[in-house]
Amino acid sequence: MASISVAGDTSGSITIAAPNVAGTNTLTLPAATGTVLTSASNTGFPTGSVLQVVQGTYSTETQTSSSTFSDTGLTASITPSSSSNKILVFVSHAGCLKYSTNTAIGMRILRGSTSIHDFGGRAGLTDGTIANEVGTMSTMYLDSPSTTSSTTYKTQYRSTNNTGFALLQDSNAGAVVSTITLMEIKG
Repeated sequence: MASISVAGDTSGSITIAAPNVAGTNTLTLPAATGTVLTSASNTGFPTGSVLQVVQGTYSTETQTSSSTFSDTGLTASITPSSSSNKILVFVSHAGCLKYSTNTAIGMRILRGSTSIHDFGGRAGLTDGTIANEVGTMSTMYLDSPSTTSSTTYKTQYRSTNNTGFALLQDSNAGAVVSTITLMEIKG
């Protein structure tokens, strides 16, 4: 295997090893000043670049009649590579309905134990006691966690009163899957 070794200005060297493949391949270097991007660092990527994507799913039926928020079961974790990067959170909750009485489904996104974005709220509100299918509730939120530690995002939900049932992933609707997608965005 042939390789090229380039000595450093003061010490050390960089070795460019030939790939272990048959045939002839060409790598054309640009005639411009710049930085070679590698998987070891994201420092050369422009602001707004997507650096990583993580997704969590959940498909178990849950219901509540409480006006206090509780976990839906939908969660995902991501470790930002820089504290200046942002996390774009996409949530799609499937199989949402108001089960009985005049209520609505309130939803929110949490980073760890901190609520960062409310959505839903009026979904499922009707003037009666009949079940009301909402279908899918979706939202997106751009968060600035300011950390390089593993960070967990999750959703919570509630009934807007203490008598009506809010239902997620209704088992009578067949196999429905809710998703939470986290995208690290270069800051």
